[in-house]
Amino acid sequence: MKIKIGHGYDVHKLVPERKLIIGGVEIPYEYGLLGHSDADVLSHAIADALLGAAGKRDIGYYFPDTDPRYHGVSSLFLLSEVMKILSEDGYSIGNIDCTLIAQAPKMAPHLYQMREHIANALHTDIQNINIKATTEEKLGFTGRKEGISAHAVCIIQKN
Repeated sequence: MKIKIGHGYDVHKLVPERKLIIGGVEIPYEYGLLGHSDADVLSHAIADALLGAAGKRDIGYYFPDTDPRYHGVSSLFLLSEVMKILSEDGYSIGNIDCTLIAQAPKMAPHLYQMREHIANALHTDIQNINIKATTEEKLGFTGRKEGISAHAVCIIQKN
């Protein structure tokens, strides 16, 4: 068995008149994340972690924001496409550990549902997906509620 580790990071700006979608879950909030797709910061960080672990290029290479096919697309769909790329190379998911950084809204009530959506998109067991959330004590752009960021670390394995 060959094991590889990857790390992903993403950030999106909070803006009015957009839905807030994180981990495939629509979270009631007065702002949403700005982006070409649904701007799901968590799914994007996971995609980059998985692609990086497999030695591939980043999410923007495979799903560029200049391509109209990806305008408004669900980032869970993008995650499922990333999993196809990994599967073609014989990789499966060991585990994924994520941290969401947002001053608001509160993420805790939505974390389990995010895990479910991500596990389904990646065709893996929910026990392989962990998501935590934290604030930055009102410091930086996330602390000022200007945006949300996410980190993801993963292990993939090739049998």
